[in-house]
Amino acid sequence: MESVWMNDTEIRKREALPGDMEVPVVVIGAGLAGILTAYYLKQAGIRAVVLEADRIGSGQTKNTTAKITSQHNLIYDRLIRMFGRRMAAYYAGANEAAIGEYERLILEKRIDCDFVKCPAYLYSQAGTELLKREAEAAEALGIKASFGTECELPFTVAGVVRFENQARFHPLRFLEKMAEEVEVYEQTKVLKVTGKRVETARGCVTTEHTVFAAHFPFINVPGYYFARMYQERSYVTALEGAKLPEGMYLGIDREGLSFRTCGNLLLLGGGSHRTGINHGSRAGGECRYEMLRSRGRELYPGCREVLRWSAQDCMTLDGLPYIGRFSRRRPGWYVATGFGKWGMTTAMVSARILTALIGGRDCPEADIFSPQRHFTVQAARELAVHGAHTAKGLAKHFLPAGNREIIPNCPHMGCRLEWNPEEESYDCPCHGSRFDREGHLIDGPAQTDCERHDNSGV
Repeated sequence: MESVWMNDTEIRKREALPGDMEVPVVVIGAGLAGILTAYYLKQAGIRAVVLEADRIGSGQTKNTTAKITSQHNLIYDRLIRMFGRRMAAYYAGANEAAIGEYERLILEKRIDCDFVKCPAYLYSQAGTELLKREAEAAEALGIKASFGTECELPFTVAGVVRFENQARFHPLRFLEKMAEEVEVYEQTKVLKVTGKRVETARGCVTTEHTVFAAHFPFINVPGYYFARMYQERSYVTALEGAKLPEGMYLGIDREGLSFRTCGNLLLLGGGSHRTGINHGSRAGGECRYEMLRSRGRELYPGCREVLRWSAQDCMTLDGLPYIGRFSRRRPGWYVATGFGKWGMTTAMVSARILTALIGGRDCPEADIFSPQRHFTVQAARELAVHGAHTAKGLAKHFLPAGNREIIPNCPHMGCRLEWNPEEESYDCPCHGSRFDREGHLIDGPAQTDCERHDNSGV
């Protein structure tokens, strides 16, 4: 199931790492965050090489709905309460600046990537109080936002929050152009990082700075990101023949949907759930793709599904990404992860923050994104929930494995994998690794395929 972005874009292949080398910076991962980080480092006069296990854009970038927005669900009222107005303003300012930087790059480099400025909306059919508070908080932080009761959606809403000057684009066309500006080695999987040594099967790179920009860090200690994040899956159907809205929409209610236009198609998204938990079905047994198709036919009679795909997102304990130093114990390591559903804007924020940190420049907005920020009450609650899921998955490790050819325990930390019938994959409910029906790795943090039973009889 290829996304609409993959359907019409093929990025030029790159060579693998030619052997051992020494460079100032290694960036692990050639998605949008990794490529942009390498680009801005180059602009700062710092050489960076990008090491990619597969192909440029082959990870999560290809599955996004590609909204470039500072509107990250209900966040600004919560940020003010949790971290204070000054820190919340850093978050808002960094994301607003990211939108402007995308526009600047696209115009300056004449990148044909369907970039369109448009408003972004949050909507609710249930109530208005949360939306009003969010609009007031966003405005207080310098974002042009407003509350209203009318919109383009084909159903009645209680209220909407409108953010002005947001955007949408074609992420792989943008990535294709930006990747031409940096040094990338494909088919070069990083196997181990020790201090200043980044080891691959193609050679070893010695470096002063290592950036982990490959979605979910595969190194467990230090950092302990496996205990500080989980992964969620969400689903998209591309509909032909539906009425196309000018703006982008996200519902804040439990069954809320996402809407955005892409050419002559409507991208309808929803059905989020923790990876490995209740996948493939809703209450009553309806699968998530069928739910989206059903809602599409209900809202837009006569529409037709032409594509469908799913995405996987890293979710942090307090809802904010981890961007900055990997751990106090590894001063030369950096990380960009936990983007939630907002990978496009956050990729740009990450690139600019990491470039400043590596270059030794002052970056006050880095504090709100720092992996070492203070632990909130909400984060403590989420840690307890996440820990319960992990404990349950690890406990299943001791159950009989059955007669399947693959050993259904995740090679990352041993959690029992769950079969996902809708996508025909084995998914880890603990940390989100995924494998195909033959046990081959699809998504990390696992680094290897599943082990297989020895049926040789020896």
